[in-house]
Amino acid sequence: MMGVILAAGLATFALPVAGLFAHRAVRRSANARSMRVDSPAGIDEQGIVSIGGIGQWISVRGEDRGNPVLLEIHGGPGAAQSPYGNRTRGWEEHFTLVRWDMRGAGLTFAHGGAQGQGVLDFDRLYADALEVTEHIRRRLAVDKVVLLASSFGTTLGLRLARSRPELFAAYVGTDQNIQEAGRDTSAYRGTLERLRAAGKTKDVAKVEAMGSDPGRWSSAQRSTYDKLCASSDPLTLDTVKKVIIGSLWLSPLYSLGRIKAYFQGQGFSAPVTEGTGALDDWADGTRFELPFFVFQGAHDVITPAARAQAYFDAVEAPVKAFALIEDASHFAALRHPERFLELLLTHVRPHVRSGSRAAL
Repeated sequence: MMGVILAAGLATFALPVAGLFAHRAVRRSANARSMRVDSPAGIDEQGIVSIGGIGQWISVRGEDRGNPVLLEIHGGPGAAQSPYGNRTRGWEEHFTLVRWDMRGAGLTFAHGGAQGQGVLDFDRLYADALEVTEHIRRRLAVDKVVLLASSFGTTLGLRLARSRPELFAAYVGTDQNIQEAGRDTSAYRGTLERLRAAGKTKDVAKVEAMGSDPGRWSSAQRSTYDKLCASSDPLTLDTVKKVIIGSLWLSPLYSLGRIKAYFQGQGFSAPVTEGTGALDDWADGTRFELPFFVFQGAHDVITPAARAQAYFDAVEAPVKAFALIEDASHFAALRHPERFLELLLTHVRPHVRSGSRAAL
């Protein structure tokens, strides 16, 4: 699960590079052109929608309205997916992609500011996710959507898939997090091992002082841990710098003010994790009444693949599949969007009706 780690990559843009902003302007313009949906059957709607009593940003994009609908539940808390449109542009040829920036995150936070987010806790985010699902079903006149959850969003996603399978054509988890009420300590131990190997004695002391149970951490401690976990792993740090920060910097949707708001939103959203310490996915059950898929970074140090695999192996579902994405840690779908699309088309698309419509 990711907290506020992106600051680890900001140094990428701190160097005095001549023409940096001119280059950014050119790239953002090119990215905006590549995002145009020109197909007569396509859809491109982005804006603020009233969800849970506040304005929240939702994007609905695709080349063919008849394609299956893919609804993202992003991670963080506060790690909105809105900056990554260009990286996942190819997905929109095969799916209608719905991106939602949760309250406290991304363009929703930029729109309303801290004072406009209302109540922010896990239960409120869960209720919002259900409301967004119903909004999309009505707007697109579909009976079900594919639920694509990542990182912290999988904590919401598993609960949505268990409790409301009638709304979802399939569950797809990536950067899959398994809540175990603090029993599994593999990611924590791995972080300590990397810090010790690098001779980071002060950071080792910080992590050891926290203890191994995330349920006992404050939001500030979790943020510290997340930064150290990510920055101590070269593959994860490389992805943060090149993919996450790079996409945010060059996104047509993100002015400099919105980039600032993005990071402010992550800090604002951090306390949400304090309400998840007692959650236990094993105790909640491993039976799902819908197709169930997990596509995980093979070298994920934040939500380890072995932990996701163990849970997946216990899952009972009408159809299920698990796949590892090589040369990927966390953010696997964003580091290798073409490979992720291949997995969606190979495993998920055959079990999802195209253009299914319902009178709602």
